Amino acid sequence: MKPVKKKKTEEPELEPLCCCEYIDRNGEKNHVAACLCDCQDLDEGCDRWITCKSLQPETCERIMDTISDRLRIPWLRGAKKVNISIIPPLVLLPVFLHVASWHFLLGVVVLTSLPVLALWYYYLTHRRKEQTLFFLSLGLFSLGYMYYVFLQEVVPKGRVGPVQLAVLTCGLFLILLALYRAKKNPGYLNPASSDRALSSSQLELLNRKGQEKTKGFPGTDTSGSLNNRTAKDDPKGSSRMPAGSPTKAKEDWCAKCQLVRPARAWHCRICGICVRRMDHHCVWINSCVGESNHQAFILALLIFLLTSVYGITLTLDTICRDRSVFTALFYCPGVYANYSSALSFTCVWYSVIITAGMAYIFLIQLINISYNVTEREVQQALRQKTGRRLLCGLIVDTGQYNRGFLRNWHQFSTLGTRAFHHPAEDIV
Repeated sequence: MKPVKKKKTEEPELEPLCCCEYIDRNGEKNHVAACLCDCQDLDEGCDRWITCKSLQPETCERIMDTISDRLRIPWLRGAKKVNISIIPPLVLLPVFLHVASWHFLLGVVVLTSLPVLALWYYYLTHRRKEQTLFFLSLGLFSLGYMYYVFLQEVVPKGRVGPVQLAVLTCGLFLILLALYRAKKNPGYLNPASSDRALSSSQLELLNRKGQEKTKGFPGTDTSGSLNNRTAKDDPKGSSRMPAGSPTKAKEDWCAKCQLVRPARAWHCRICGICVRRMDHHCVWINSCVGESNHQAFILALLIFLLTSVYGITLTLDTICRDRSVFTALFYCPGVYANYSSALSFTCVWYSVIITAGMAYIFLIQLINISYNVTEREVQQALRQKTGRRLLCGLIVDTGQYNRGFLRNWHQFSTLGTRAFHHPAEDIV
């Protein structure tokens, strides 16, 4: 007798979602209008807050997860989720700047507290190793809002010509273009695109060795990825393996991504992937700075600094006439007599604070490029107390890849070109 073939049970097709429906984190269909319904954690939190009782950290996390899951906007084929971290800058920045323009003392308090709050939020998210769009939203909205205030409060006074306005506008668009380029792939290492495939036995051996070494060696990170290129190691490769080995001295194994990393690559614990020649994870672009976008990142910083200084100069020349820029920044009598000039002056000082921070980052980047060292390698050398420290630690030279000023900058100018061979990376 012929065996009876069982009919495959067809899975029921899901009904298409309307613009206000979505699938929540529990896998159930929900509606935007029901965003305030059935939230036991929020009810419990409100009850404990009213009775002056402390909230458990787990309850706060569940409340934030629920809010972030239900915060959505209607969209075609289902409501789209809105990242909650982009909202605070859109609301708080205009409020703070307008409050700071009421009085000189309020301006001092607000403009001092803003960097403190930003640093606190940075260390909070950095400690949890989680991505956030807060700083990207803050940066983009700051650019747009400063430009809006310039058009509304400074240009109508008649001191800014059409050519000057065109130059400032072009600078703003160039910043956005450079940021768009810097947001692209920084050089992620994809296991599928690896040049060679390792057998399952080799993978198991590398994983076992990686787990053993991460327990006793300082050259590892807490994410489980192993790095043999610490500054304490022999630069000529004291752990060099035979030619037939799946790894060489200038490569190491990442247990998280299951791939062999080339020299100077590193596993980003925030992005959760290995990056080729990783410099650092930048919260201002919500991405890593690596081999493929490092040049665009430097270009974005340079254009921002030039545009910001130019905009500050035009604004101070308008609201504080017949004074030099530096003098008007610290002494501009009668600026708080008019609310329009007070708001412009407050925005100038906000721009000065942001520009000073970006100028420091730009200076550190120029120094690191001149010594052919990444920020990740600098931090590693500082933790292990290796390398030469110059100018009170502002300059850290590991000596591992330094080939001279001109050669270092030539290598940086050719990043991302696979055909170019970097001889400095052969020494590990």
